Amino acid sequence: MLYSEQAFLVAGLSRSGISASEFLISHGAKVYVYDDVDDANVRAAAEHLKEIGCINVTKEDLGERSQDCDVLVLSPGIPVDHPLPVAFKKAGKRIVGEAELGALELHCPCIAVTGTNGKTTTVSMLEWIYKAAEKKGIACGNIGRPITSCLKELGEDGVAIAEISSFQLETLYSLRPHVAVVLNVTEDHLNRHYNMENYIYLKSRLLKNSAESEYAVLNYDDPIVRNFREKTKAKVVWFSLRERVDGAYIQDENFCFYGEKLFPADALTVDGDHNRANALAAIAAAKLMGIGNSAIETALKTFRGVKHRIEKVGEVNGVTFIDDSKATNVDSAIKAVGSVKGESVILLGGKDKGYSYETLFETLKTSNVVHAVIYGENAFRILNAALKTGYTAVTLCRPFDLAVRVAFLLARKGQNVLLSPASASFDAFSGYEERGKRFCELMETFRRETQPYVKAEAAHGEDE
Repeated sequence: MLYSEQAFLVAGLSRSGISASEFLISHGAKVYVYDDVDDANVRAAAEHLKEIGCINVTKEDLGERSQDCDVLVLSPGIPVDHPLPVAFKKAGKRIVGEAELGALELHCPCIAVTGTNGKTTTVSMLEWIYKAAEKKGIACGNIGRPITSCLKELGEDGVAIAEISSFQLETLYSLRPHVAVVLNVTEDHLNRHYNMENYIYLKSRLLKNSAESEYAVLNYDDPIVRNFREKTKAKVVWFSLRERVDGAYIQDENFCFYGEKLFPADALTVDGDHNRANALAAIAAAKLMGIGNSAIETALKTFRGVKHRIEKVGEVNGVTFIDDSKATNVDSAIKAVGSVKGESVILLGGKDKGYSYETLFETLKTSNVVHAVIYGENAFRILNAALKTGYTAVTLCRPFDLAVRVAFLLARKGQNVLLSPASASFDAFSGYEERGKRFCELMETFRRETQPYVKAEAAHGEDE
């Protein structure tokens, strides 16, 4: 792509839009930037980009400026059926995402990871493995840093460990990972992709450019992912919790790879079968990239998990607070419920993503969850699912802050307050990170509020 001879419209000034704009300006392109959201973060981003040479576009002159541009760089947060990309498509103009710009300029090997759940954990495991091996592996893409912001640091001798979402796959065409990892595919983002067929197709696109010299690490236990072997020319390497496969598996409670025993599975520091599956995927990818057993073992034995994913953040009056704000779909919440030890009061709700919640409540019936506090924009839809399944241990409480307080009041000593919403956060927050941070802030508020009473009770006990 000859950047200096083309004009680009960057739509969406979040992290990826800012990085794409900076990348394009550094390559001599003419860059227009636009966001239909008007908040402090967007205004600050627009001002920064104006200072480095970008041209801000208002809603009033968007149509005219669009005609001046050759390429639309679309934020992952803007769907491809939005009027802006539809207009570009009708005009026969190119539509790309920030990840596509990064893929076009990537000069080093890439491990790319996609899946409904577990992407961030698996990518973080791989980055930790590379650190233990004293090799340059940088987590990027949908996690942390956009790909375009890592290009110089990666150079030719690094490895891009890229988390790739279905939103990014809508506008990603050129990525050719040396190792492509597909973890699982379950219902998610149906409000964006309309149906499972579209969602499955998008996930499979990660494999479309792979040749015989590359690898596809696929989850043998997921029937949808297992069928992806028909969609790639790459050599398929499996991982499985249930069977001995050609690839990574568990045998006699040891992680194994093609018959080689690595280390005991119970040495993994993060709980749950889903994390064992993530570890198997990371092991397979690392081994295929030539990482030694010692580094893999050292890394996975010391890996502490990622923020906002089944993270124990504190205790107040004997009640443990667990931040699983990253559980933005039903399958992820079900995995959390199965992993958390002890009885829990669960917080459910947020912005709806178009799927059914009945499966979740069927699971809760036989779980350690003793009560569900439902909040957020989709509260009545979730409540309806609970009633349909006969799950009645529920409290409806729309505002998030009040819902967390109610959950704390309902929980008894020795129980958990589990934030595992099974919903997106965008009804009230900028993302799951902000939601998780607010959950932790509220826990600290409860600690301050209850501390005087705890001291008074202790003093009263001493008098007796």
